[in-house]
Amino acid sequence: MAFLAIAYIFYSWSWNTVDVLRPYIAADLGLSLTEAGSLYSAQALGALCGAIINGQIADRLGRRNALMAVMIGFGTMLIAGTLVTSYLQVLGQRFMLGYFTGSMYPITVGIYAGLFGPAVRGRVASVIMGSSYLAVSLLGIASAAVFSRNGDWHVLLWVGMAPIALAFLAPFVVPDDRKLIAFGSVEGSLGLTKGLPIKQLFAPGLRRQTIMLTLVSGLNFFAYQAFSGWATTYLRSVRGFNDSAIGVSVSWMFAGSLLGGFFWGWIGDRFGRRAAASGFFVTALLILIYLYAPISPVVLNLVAFGYGACLACSVVWGPWLAELYPQHLKSTAASIFNWGRIVSFVAPLITGQMAELFGLPATMTVASVVFSIAALIWLRLPETYRPDGLTPKPSTSASQ
Repeated sequence: MAFLAIAYIFYSWSWNTVDVLRPYIAADLGLSLTEAGSLYSAQALGALCGAIINGQIADRLGRRNALMAVMIGFGTMLIAGTLVTSYLQVLGQRFMLGYFTGSMYPITVGIYAGLFGPAVRGRVASVIMGSSYLAVSLLGIASAAVFSRNGDWHVLLWVGMAPIALAFLAPFVVPDDRKLIAFGSVEGSLGLTKGLPIKQLFAPGLRRQTIMLTLVSGLNFFAYQAFSGWATTYLRSVRGFNDSAIGVSVSWMFAGSLLGGFFWGWIGDRFGRRAAASGFFVTALLILIYLYAPISPVVLNLVAFGYGACLACSVVWGPWLAELYPQHLKSTAASIFNWGRIVSFVAPLITGQMAELFGLPATMTVASVVFSIAALIWLRLPETYRPDGLTPKPSTSASQ
């Protein structure tokens, strides 16, 4: 688990450079605001492609092998950012960085779902996701240190050497899943099946489940963009916060997500995966309080902390997605989480238009409704773990 958590730190560092270093990349290459913003779109598109393609490769050729390839890939692509000299080059670099980083979630989920029993998978997921939030903090601290000394920001991209080196340690610390009888499997049940794994997710017995999971993921991404994506703008233009106060409020939200992940991981292991859907309902309520209650800035920050903490309820999706499908589809199934990124391409455009027509508070209120809808769909999907120890078996109709 420690190896996966460390690998996730470097993954998250690499992914978040697109936001943290955006103004510096734009200044160096002479990019417009629209061009600079498109770097995230290119990276997100790459992540979607990587999740779909590499999740299937991992299920076919081994998740440890795929993990090593992906770590070498995103480390190399991060370093390649020091070489780009044009808009087209940085677009390509960001797409490929997204391609490899977008593979980390389904591959990592497939690995720990096979190594750890269902009674602890939620907490394992919370540790790994917590390392992702830690990486954002480390990147922020490192960036501040570099810029305060008028250093070259490119040094932050050379960190890509670390996951490349770390990848070669994987055979010594991560078991070969091709030779491992995973939890919930029986010997001889891990053979490959005919057809693409992603096609099997839409087999008659799994089609409805897969579509509903994709919908939940998409709604989650849309609601996040509708609220979190506009939070700093709201604080500045509606609440009148200065830059320092905005930074403090955002840090409270981040701290909530960091700590909330551990709470929801425990909830998922103690009461079942669907119990965490309550986090979306509370998130929806806190959004309304944040936008409309006559509260002081201090209380507003506490509400932001609660929002971040409840938003982290999706930490249980990793174990849940893996448990909903047969062993040979686990990484492909976990990639469903990233399918929702399709929505993130259009969500800023839709919510931006809504903000111009109806104002920010009304637009951000939509996030409350969408989170509630996502929670209701979540509750209609199967439970995979019960605290009485009687774990329902995932559907196996795609294994034929």
